[in-house]
Amino acid sequence: MAALACFAVLDTTTKVVTAEVPPLMALWVLFGVQALASGGYLLAARGVGSLRSTRLGLHMVRGSLLLAVQMLAFFSLMVLPVGEFTALAMTTPLLVTLLASRVLGEHVSPLRLLLVGGGLAGTLVIVRPGGNSLGWAILLPLGLVLVNSAYQLLASKMARTEDAVTTLFFSSLTALLLISLSLPWVWVAVGSASLWGGLLLMGLAAAGGNLLFILAFERAPAATLMPYMYLQIGFGILGGWLVFDHVPDHWAAVGMGMVAACGIAGALLTLHEARLRRGELRQA
Repeated sequence: MAALACFAVLDTTTKVVTAEVPPLMALWVLFGVQALASGGYLLAARGVGSLRSTRLGLHMVRGSLLLAVQMLAFFSLMVLPVGEFTALAMTTPLLVTLLASRVLGEHVSPLRLLLVGGGLAGTLVIVRPGGNSLGWAILLPLGLVLVNSAYQLLASKMARTEDAVTTLFFSSLTALLLISLSLPWVWVAVGSASLWGGLLLMGLAAAGGNLLFILAFERAPAATLMPYMYLQIGFGILGGWLVFDHVPDHWAAVGMGMVAACGIAGALLTLHEARLRRGELRQA
Protein backbone atom coordinates (compact mmCIF):
# COMPACT_ATOMS: atom_id res chain seq x y z
CA MET A 1 0.00 0.00 0.00
CA ALA A 2 2.90 2.37 0.75
CA ALA A 3 4.40 1.53 -2.65
CA LEU A 4 1.13 2.38 -4.40
CA ALA A 5 0.91 5.65 -2.48
CA CYS A 6 4.44 6.45 -3.72
CA PHE A 7 3.39 5.78 -7.31
CA ALA A 8 0.39 8.09 -6.90
CA VAL A 9 2.71 10.80 -5.52
CA LEU A 10 4.95 10.23 -8.56
CA ASP A 11 2.06 10.64 -11.02
CA THR A 12 0.64 13.72 -9.28
CA THR A 13 4.05 15.39 -8.96
CA THR A 14 4.85 14.55 -12.58
CA LYS A 15 1.74 16.39 -13.76
CA VAL A 16 2.80 19.46 -11.75
CA VAL A 17 6.49 19.46 -12.72
CA THR A 18 6.15 18.72 -16.45
CA ALA A 19 3.97 21.80 -16.83
CA GLU A 20 7.21 23.83 -16.43
CA VAL A 21 10.11 21.42 -17.01
CA PRO A 22 10.74 19.47 -20.26
CA PRO A 23 9.55 15.87 -19.74
CA LEU A 24 12.83 14.34 -20.94
CA MET A 25 14.79 16.43 -18.46
CA ALA A 26 12.43 15.37 -15.67
CA LEU A 27 12.88 11.74 -16.73
CA TRP A 28 16.66 12.11 -16.53
CA VAL A 29 16.40 13.26 -12.91
CA LEU A 30 13.92 10.46 -12.11
CA PHE A 31 16.11 7.67 -13.50
CA GLY A 32 19.23 9.22 -11.97
CA VAL A 33 17.72 9.17 -8.50
CA GLN A 34 16.28 5.68 -9.03
CA ALA A 35 19.62 4.25 -10.26
CA LEU A 36 21.44 5.80 -7.27
CA ALA A 37 18.82 4.55 -4.81
CA SER A 38 18.68 0.98 -6.13
CA GLY A 39 22.47 0.78 -6.57
CA GLY A 40 23.04 2.17 -3.07
CA TYR A 41 20.57 -0.31 -1.59
CA LEU A 42 22.29 -3.22 -3.34
CA LEU A 43 25.75 -2.18 -2.15
CA ALA A 44 24.62 -1.59 1.42
CA ALA A 45 22.41 -4.67 1.79
CA ARG A 46 23.98 -7.26 -0.51
CA GLY A 47 27.52 -6.20 -1.43
CA VAL A 48 29.34 -5.57 -4.71
CA GLY A 49 28.55 -9.07 -6.01
CA SER A 50 24.89 -8.13 -6.39
CA LEU A 51 25.82 -5.68 -9.17
CA ARG A 52 26.97 -8.50 -11.44
CA SER A 53 24.72 -10.12 -14.03
CA THR A 54 25.14 -12.53 -16.93
CA ARG A 55 22.05 -11.22 -18.78
CA LEU A 56 23.02 -7.64 -19.53
CA GLY A 57 21.36 -7.84 -22.97
CA LEU A 58 17.95 -8.55 -21.45
CA HIS A 59 18.51 -5.85 -18.83
CA MET A 60 19.16 -3.35 -21.63
CA VAL A 61 15.98 -4.39 -23.44
CA ARG A 62 14.00 -4.09 -20.21
CA GLY A 63 15.55 -0.69 -19.51
CA SER A 64 14.58 0.51 -22.99
CA LEU A 65 10.99 -0.63 -22.41
CA LEU A 66 10.99 1.03 -18.99
CA LEU A 67 12.07 4.31 -20.60
CA ALA A 68 9.30 4.02 -23.20
CA VAL A 69 6.72 3.29 -20.46
CA GLN A 70 7.77 6.31 -18.39
CA MET A 71 7.86 8.60 -21.44
CA LEU A 72 4.31 7.60 -22.36
CA ALA A 73 3.25 8.05 -18.73
CA PHE A 74 4.77 11.53 -18.59
CA PHE A 75 3.15 12.69 -21.83
CA SER A 76 -0.16 11.09 -20.79
CA LEU A 77 -0.16 12.96 -17.48
CA MET A 78 0.43 16.26 -19.30
CA VAL A 79 -3.00 15.97 -20.94
CA LEU A 80 -5.06 13.61 -18.74
CA PRO A 81 -6.35 13.82 -15.14
CA VAL A 82 -4.38 11.68 -12.67
CA GLY A 83 -7.30 9.42 -11.68
CA GLU A 84 -8.41 8.63 -15.25
CA PHE A 85 -4.80 8.00 -16.32
CA THR A 86 -4.23 5.64 -13.39
CA ALA A 87 -7.38 3.64 -14.15
CA LEU A 88 -6.42 3.25 -17.81
CA ALA A 89 -2.86 2.25 -16.88
CA MET A 90 -4.20 -0.34 -14.42
CA THR A 91 -5.63 -2.37 -17.32
CA THR A 92 -2.07 -3.61 -17.89
CA PRO A 93 -2.44 -6.67 -15.57
CA LEU A 94 -5.61 -7.63 -17.47
CA LEU A 95 -3.85 -7.44 -20.83
CA VAL A 96 -0.81 -9.31 -19.45
CA THR A 97 -3.18 -12.10 -18.40
CA LEU A 98 -4.47 -12.30 -21.96
CA LEU A 99 -1.02 -12.20 -23.55
CA ALA A 100 0.43 -14.72 -21.09
CA SER A 101 -1.62 -17.48 -22.71
CA ARG A 102 0.06 -16.74 -26.04
CA VAL A 103 3.56 -15.69 -25.05
CA LEU A 104 4.21 -17.79 -21.93
CA GLY A 105 1.86 -20.66 -22.76
CA GLU A 106 -0.15 -20.19 -19.57
CA HIS A 107 -3.72 -21.51 -19.35
CA VAL A 108 -6.38 -18.78 -19.17
CA SER A 109 -9.83 -19.92 -18.02
CA PRO A 110 -13.09 -18.64 -19.59
CA LEU A 111 -13.90 -16.82 -16.34
CA ARG A 112 -10.59 -14.99 -16.50
CA LEU A 113 -11.24 -14.04 -20.12
CA LEU A 114 -14.63 -12.68 -19.03
CA LEU A 115 -12.93 -10.55 -16.36
CA VAL A 116 -10.43 -9.25 -18.91
CA GLY A 117 -13.33 -8.33 -21.18
CA GLY A 118 -15.09 -6.57 -18.31
CA GLY A 119 -11.98 -4.55 -17.48
CA LEU A 120 -11.52 -3.52 -21.10
CA ALA A 121 -15.20 -2.54 -21.24
CA GLY A 122 -14.52 -0.34 -18.23
CA THR A 123 -11.82 1.48 -20.20
CA LEU A 124 -14.36 2.17 -22.96
CA VAL A 125 -16.72 3.68 -20.37
CA ILE A 126 -13.89 5.95 -19.17
CA VAL A 127 -12.89 6.89 -22.71
CA ARG A 128 -16.42 7.02 -24.22
CA PRO A 129 -15.35 6.90 -27.90
CA GLY A 130 -17.06 9.60 -29.89
CA GLY A 131 -17.97 11.54 -26.77
CA ASN A 132 -14.89 13.81 -27.02
CA SER A 133 -14.23 13.07 -23.35
CA LEU A 134 -10.50 12.53 -23.74
CA GLY A 135 -10.02 12.88 -27.51
CA TRP A 136 -6.73 11.95 -29.15
CA ALA A 137 -4.99 11.92 -25.75
CA ILE A 138 -6.38 8.43 -25.16
CA LEU A 139 -3.76 7.06 -27.58
CA LEU A 140 -1.01 7.84 -25.07
CA PRO A 141 -2.21 5.65 -22.15
CA LEU A 142 -3.30 2.93 -24.60
CA GLY A 143 0.22 2.89 -26.02
CA LEU A 144 1.54 2.82 -22.45
CA VAL A 145 -0.59 -0.25 -21.65
CA LEU A 146 0.76 -2.12 -24.70
CA VAL A 147 4.42 -1.26 -24.00
CA ASN A 148 4.01 -1.88 -20.26
CA SER A 149 2.51 -5.31 -21.00
CA ALA A 150 5.64 -6.24 -22.96
CA TYR A 151 7.76 -4.86 -20.10
CA GLN A 152 5.84 -6.92 -17.51
CA LEU A 153 6.06 -10.12 -19.57
CA LEU A 154 9.83 -9.70 -19.90
CA ALA A 155 10.05 -8.95 -16.17
CA SER A 156 8.11 -12.16 -15.45
CA LYS A 157 10.54 -14.14 -17.56
CA MET A 158 13.64 -12.56 -15.99
CA ALA A 159 12.31 -12.98 -12.44
CA ARG A 160 12.98 -16.73 -12.75
CA THR A 161 16.77 -16.16 -12.80
CA GLU A 162 17.49 -12.53 -11.86
CA ASP A 163 17.30 -10.69 -8.55
CA ALA A 164 14.53 -8.07 -8.62
CA VAL A 165 16.56 -5.18 -7.17
CA THR A 166 19.51 -5.95 -9.47
CA THR A 167 17.11 -5.89 -12.40
CA LEU A 168 15.70 -2.55 -11.24
CA PHE A 169 19.21 -1.09 -11.01
CA PHE A 170 20.31 -2.19 -14.48
CA SER A 171 16.99 -1.18 -16.04
CA SER A 172 17.18 2.28 -14.43
CA LEU A 173 20.82 2.67 -15.45
CA THR A 174 20.02 1.73 -19.06
CA ALA A 175 17.12 4.20 -19.18
CA LEU A 176 19.36 6.89 -17.62
CA LEU A 177 22.09 6.40 -20.23
CA LEU A 178 19.59 6.48 -23.09
CA ILE A 179 17.80 9.61 -21.86
CA SER A 180 21.17 11.32 -21.29
CA LEU A 181 21.63 11.47 -25.08
CA SER A 182 18.80 14.02 -25.26
CA LEU A 183 20.06 16.33 -22.50
CA PRO A 184 21.96 18.84 -24.73
CA TRP A 185 18.68 19.61 -26.53
CA VAL A 186 16.20 19.55 -23.63
CA TRP A 187 18.07 20.91 -20.62
CA VAL A 188 16.80 24.22 -19.26
CA ALA A 189 17.85 26.26 -16.25
CA VAL A 190 15.64 25.66 -13.22
CA GLY A 191 15.86 28.53 -10.77
CA SER A 192 12.94 27.55 -8.59
CA ALA A 193 13.69 25.59 -5.43
CA SER A 194 10.15 24.19 -5.46
CA LEU A 195 10.65 22.82 -8.97
CA TRP A 196 13.91 21.13 -7.97
CA GLY A 197 12.08 19.77 -4.94
CA GLY A 198 9.39 18.39 -7.24
CA LEU A 199 11.99 16.77 -9.51
CA LEU A 200 13.72 15.12 -6.55
CA LEU A 201 10.36 14.05 -5.09
CA MET A 202 9.54 12.32 -8.38
CA GLY A 203 12.78 10.37 -8.27
CA LEU A 204 12.41 9.46 -4.60
CA ALA A 205 8.77 8.42 -5.07
CA ALA A 206 9.68 6.20 -8.04
CA ALA A 207 12.66 4.63 -6.25
CA GLY A 208 10.79 4.21 -2.97
CA GLY A 209 7.72 2.75 -4.67
CA ASN A 210 9.72 0.23 -6.68
CA LEU A 211 11.87 -0.86 -3.72
CA LEU A 212 8.82 -1.21 -1.43
CA PHE A 213 7.06 -3.16 -4.18
CA ILE A 214 10.00 -5.55 -4.49
CA LEU A 215 10.24 -6.00 -0.71
CA ALA A 216 6.51 -6.79 -0.59
CA PHE A 217 6.82 -9.45 -3.28
CA GLU A 218 9.77 -10.98 -1.43
CA ARG A 219 7.56 -11.44 1.65
CA ALA A 220 4.19 -12.49 0.19
CA PRO A 221 2.92 -14.35 -2.89
CA ALA A 222 2.03 -12.23 -5.90
CA ALA A 223 -1.53 -13.61 -5.87
CA THR A 224 -2.01 -12.31 -2.32
CA LEU A 225 -0.73 -8.83 -3.16
CA MET A 226 -2.37 -8.25 -6.55
CA PRO A 227 -5.83 -7.18 -5.25
CA TYR A 228 -4.19 -4.29 -3.38
CA MET A 229 -2.71 -2.87 -6.58
CA TYR A 230 -6.04 -1.36 -7.54
CA LEU A 231 -5.89 0.94 -4.53
CA GLN A 232 -3.66 3.04 -6.77
CA ILE A 233 -6.77 4.20 -8.64
CA GLY A 234 -8.14 5.59 -5.37
CA PHE A 235 -4.79 7.21 -4.53
CA GLY A 236 -4.71 8.71 -8.04
CA ILE A 237 -8.20 10.20 -7.65
CA LEU A 238 -7.19 11.58 -4.23
CA GLY A 239 -4.06 13.20 -5.68
CA GLY A 240 -6.02 14.73 -8.56
CA TRP A 241 -8.58 16.14 -6.13
CA LEU A 242 -6.09 17.51 -3.58
CA VAL A 243 -3.70 19.10 -6.08
CA PHE A 244 -5.85 19.91 -9.13
CA ASP A 245 -9.35 20.00 -7.62
CA HIS A 246 -10.44 17.44 -10.23
CA VAL A 247 -13.10 14.82 -9.51
CA PRO A 248 -13.97 12.21 -12.19
CA ASP A 249 -17.44 12.56 -13.69
CA HIS A 250 -20.13 9.91 -13.18
CA TRP A 251 -19.28 7.73 -16.19
CA ALA A 252 -15.54 7.93 -15.58
CA ALA A 253 -16.14 6.79 -11.99
CA VAL A 254 -18.27 3.87 -13.26
CA GLY A 255 -15.51 2.84 -15.69
CA MET A 256 -12.87 3.05 -12.97
CA GLY A 257 -15.02 0.87 -10.74
CA MET A 258 -15.37 -1.71 -13.54
CA VAL A 259 -11.59 -1.82 -14.11
CA ALA A 260 -10.90 -2.13 -10.37
CA ALA A 261 -13.62 -4.75 -9.78
CA CYS A 262 -12.49 -6.96 -12.67
CA GLY A 263 -8.83 -6.58 -11.70
CA ILE A 264 -9.47 -7.44 -8.05
CA ALA A 265 -11.69 -10.38 -9.04
CA GLY A 266 -8.95 -11.66 -11.34
CA ALA A 267 -6.38 -11.39 -8.56
CA LEU A 268 -8.67 -13.20 -6.10
CA LEU A 269 -9.25 -15.90 -8.72
CA THR A 270 -5.48 -16.34 -9.00
CA LEU A 271 -5.25 -16.67 -5.21
CA HIS A 272 -8.07 -19.25 -5.20
CA GLU A 273 -6.41 -21.28 -7.97
CA ALA A 274 -3.09 -21.21 -6.11
CA ARG A 275 -4.76 -22.55 -2.95
CA LEU A 276 -6.43 -25.34 -4.95
CA ARG A 277 -3.07 -26.33 -6.46
CA ARG A 278 -1.44 -26.43 -3.02
CA GLY A 279 -4.30 -28.61 -1.76
CA GLU A 280 -3.87 -31.01 -4.66
CA LEU A 281 -0.14 -31.23 -4.05
CA ARG A 282 -0.68 -32.04 -0.35
CA GLN A 283 -3.18 -34.79 -1.25
CA ALA A 284 -0.77 -36.24 -3.79
